[in-house]
Amino acid sequence: MPNLNFTLNGKRTTCAYEPGMHFLEVLREECGIVTAKNGCAPEGTCGCCTIIVDGRPAMACLRKPEQMEGRDVVTLEGIPEDMRRVLSESFVLEGGVQCGFCIPGIVVRATSLMQQGTADNREAVAKALDAHVCRCTGYERILDAVQTAGEAWKGDKKVHGEQPRRHCYFGEEFGMTRKAEYAAASNGKPDSRDGIGKSPLRYGGLNQTLGERPFVEDMKAPGMLHGAMVLSEHPRTRVLAIDTEKALAMPGVVRVFTAADVFAQRGAGITVPDLPIFVAVGETTCCVGDFLAMVVADTQFHARQAAAQVIVDYEVLTPLTDPFEALMPGAIQVHGPDTLRPAPNLVGATTYSRGDVDAALASATHVIDRVWQTQAIDPAFLEPEACLALPQGKGVKVHTQSQGSIHDQDQIAKILNLPIEDVEIALAASGGAFGAKEELSVQGQTALAAFLLQRPVKTVLTRKQSTQHHVKRHPVNIHLTVGADDDGHLLAVRARIVGDAGGYAGTSGKCMLRAACHACGAYRVPNVDVESKAVYTNNPTSGAMRGFGSNQAQFAMEGAMDLLAEKVGIDGYEIRLRNILNPGDAFATGQIMRDSVLGLRRTLEAVKDTYKNAKFVGLACGIKSTGIGNGTVDSGHILIRVLEGPRVEILNGYTEMGQGIYTATRQAVCQETDLSAEIMSVRWDKELGRKCGETWASRGTTLSCAAAQKAGQKFAADLNEHTLEELVGREYGGEIVCDFTTRPGTPESFTNPTTHLTFSYATQVVILDDQGKLERVVAAHDVGRALNPRSCAEQMEGGVHMGLGYALSEKFSYTDGRPDSLLMRDFGIVRAKDTPRIDVILIEVPDEIGGYGSKGVGEIGCVATTGAVAAALHSYDGIRRFKLPMQDSAAASPSVPKSRKKILVAAD
Repeated sequence: MPNLNFTLNGKRTTCAYEPGMHFLEVLREECGIVTAKNGCAPEGTCGCCTIIVDGRPAMACLRKPEQMEGRDVVTLEGIPEDMRRVLSESFVLEGGVQCGFCIPGIVVRATSLMQQGTADNREAVAKALDAHVCRCTGYERILDAVQTAGEAWKGDKKVHGEQPRRHCYFGEEFGMTRKAEYAAASNGKPDSRDGIGKSPLRYGGLNQTLGERPFVEDMKAPGMLHGAMVLSEHPRTRVLAIDTEKALAMPGVVRVFTAADVFAQRGAGITVPDLPIFVAVGETTCCVGDFLAMVVADTQFHARQAAAQVIVDYEVLTPLTDPFEALMPGAIQVHGPDTLRPAPNLVGATTYSRGDVDAALASATHVIDRVWQTQAIDPAFLEPEACLALPQGKGVKVHTQSQGSIHDQDQIAKILNLPIEDVEIALAASGGAFGAKEELSVQGQTALAAFLLQRPVKTVLTRKQSTQHHVKRHPVNIHLTVGADDDGHLLAVRARIVGDAGGYAGTSGKCMLRAACHACGAYRVPNVDVESKAVYTNNPTSGAMRGFGSNQAQFAMEGAMDLLAEKVGIDGYEIRLRNILNPGDAFATGQIMRDSVLGLRRTLEAVKDTYKNAKFVGLACGIKSTGIGNGTVDSGHILIRVLEGPRVEILNGYTEMGQGIYTATRQAVCQETDLSAEIMSVRWDKELGRKCGETWASRGTTLSCAAAQKAGQKFAADLNEHTLEELVGREYGGEIVCDFTTRPGTPESFTNPTTHLTFSYATQVVILDDQGKLERVVAAHDVGRALNPRSCAEQMEGGVHMGLGYALSEKFSYTDGRPDSLLMRDFGIVRAKDTPRIDVILIEVPDEIGGYGSKGVGEIGCVATTGAVAAALHSYDGIRRFKLPMQDSAAASPSVPKSRKKILVAAD
């Protein structure tokens, strides 16, 4: 192997490298540099691997090792300590870090700007950030952080003040004042310094900013081997043979695993175990995300090189790619007799009704009958799927980035035919998820390899493999028939929803259930008839993504509201004011809304003047359930321990993936005890993880804080009688269990159903400039109680940014089931320089169930965005949009497919 000689962080360095490596691989695998993250290598789109080469920022994945001979290289580890301090403090103060995966690369870019003296120039920073992708923040707070750091660096190198640049948490700029109804939920107790309602700094944020919190790919173990996956080249093909001879002859290869090596359960899946960890010879693939083999070698580079030498003999079959055709009699069966788990093409259906829709539509003055179509998009979390598994006793220990540790443990135990106690899950940091890390990816295969080889094995998907394998947001076809009276009051909604599940069930049934539940949006409708279906095709698998089906349904309903407003002769504000849900009204599913629904009206009122005074403007409302609900038990569990020191340790069972759940949990304990956050630590606990279940959106935060409030109250009672030192060794548990919900369409739901724990609400206004470009978004959101206002605002801005991309430019396209591109640069993600100003107004109308009255912030942020964008574009050019993304949508509504018409005749 050739040697490379260069200067790394001020030290002369010599290391060997394999021909064909890129420089990022050399840094990470040979030099032990982990702050340069691998998000898209060797594409050079995400910017996570940014380093300084001869004084200028560069992306390590775009450089060949031979190009680096004699160069001076500085990574984040080598940045001067005072600059590292200023940057990390600035990012945490301004709320510029969430999951943290992209931030080290951005920090390196910022150091270059600081050295040039331009870091305090916002326009220069935005231009520089064009080389970076952040999926969490919406960029504005990153710009704030770099600007603050630049000012501090030019001044006295101190990050001044306790308040970040963005102060408009509760709408002071809009003439609003913070509401105080949450006092009852807090038992009238005033906020402590680090407690609920304050914005203490993000827990672990300094380490995240500097890349010091390890992700799975950063981890190593003595004697560790590396896995590399082989994926199907075709969406529907019969696997005739898998030839591993050439791969086994490659340097460093230890073994190649296929389905023949799986000695117990081969199917994975939280709800339906239809996803084979390996497709077997003689079986038919269901999509291009299928795994066929896994090469294990001494290095990651060797494993990946050898995986390319696995030869698969295919019989290519015609894929089924239209969900409506899939529902027709005689259609190809995606999961046919030669698949792991034969099944009909209908994954699942949700149906429910109230009142007499036919009679209501017949009496309606105005009827809208239209079809809306949404597209597949990639979640684009920046950390590709990874797993590290180690043999341990009679079983394995698995380091995973999953959103659902309990499901990882259960499924791996079945794959290895082990008792559940012999599979230990160690939850690592998660570099973004947005719903798409709920299911197993490579954990099962990696655990199998470690168990059989009795060696540690780490597997990391490449960006292209990750994109090929993981789930997309569902493409959904929504046919709405909406009736209203003379004044625009809604009388009836009939919704027929079909979601393309792709190759595997995953969470498609759940997502289309949420689409059905939210089919009427944030409005009261006395007569409702809803049918929602999830359908197998050979397209890439769809699954959970921020909003979870409600986004698609409400894009359609908001469009219908604007069409009604036009017919009645009123504006978008008035049609919504006449129809929004009030206390005592029935939600779409029949659930009677509690007093906390008043937050919806407040969000609408908060943006009235902004909407009325803008020239080219659109408005939309949104509603999103919090928790799983629908007949599932939701629970939160917290354990507080008093340790020597004395210190306080808080154990939580939910995954921290950037949403700030650990920060909020610590705040709850501070609130109840009035102890300082500085003596508290928070960590994930595997036993509580089993109780809590999967983590998504604000479910974890809302339920954890409710549990922490109870545990904290027990702790506080003892503190009234004892000193903290006297309580060392004590434990205080708290839990909340919500088992009172029912699933729509079941007998239990026919009379006064409670289908969801609670809801969060939003109204968003999108404003265009005179050229029709995005100028500003004003997002008013009722979060029940802003547990941490800064964190809430961060989440909302990130949600709006994601919603803008979904509305305008993002699209994961495929032809005959095969992706048109696996490159991140083709995803259509809105970059920093194109992101408009986003103003967040937090409304606080407390809920009866959530901790301290909280409702949710994780998903609602992007639910209303598409409808507001569509309305804004119509105000500019008079064209109605019925299809996403809007940059390539036609003015006319998609026609109802012939296959759909036949289905509807039978269904209706």
